[in-house]
Amino acid sequence: MKRQQRLREQARFRQVREEGRSWAHPLLVLCALPNDLPYSRFGFTASRYVGKAAARNRARRLLREAVRLHLQEIEAGWDMVFIARAAIAEASFQEVTAACMLMLQRAGLWRGEQ
Repeated sequence: MKRQQRLREQARFRQVREEGRSWAHPLLVLCALPNDLPYSRFGFTASRYVGKAAARNRARRLLREAVRLHLQEIEAGWDMVFIARAAIAEASFQEVTAACMLMLQRAGLWRGEQ
């Protein structure tokens, strides 16, 4: 994922989480807020509820890859934060990808086939 497409500032993460709209799934939570840019930015988090460091890193990698593979089908102009839930530690990549696409569809941010 390109550098400009990543959310890196802690303040913006917090702003998206507090001011943005959120959608929940057993594997993840999606928070989104418009950003007035011609592209979308993405952030990925996993708390200690997900597991130890290796499990948290795996959860973030799965989410990042699921989004990266479908960047062209995601609406531009949004900041999105994907928050991993504990169940993601047991999930396969296909389940994580399906959950991400479902959350993007619910949020109205999916331009791909429905």
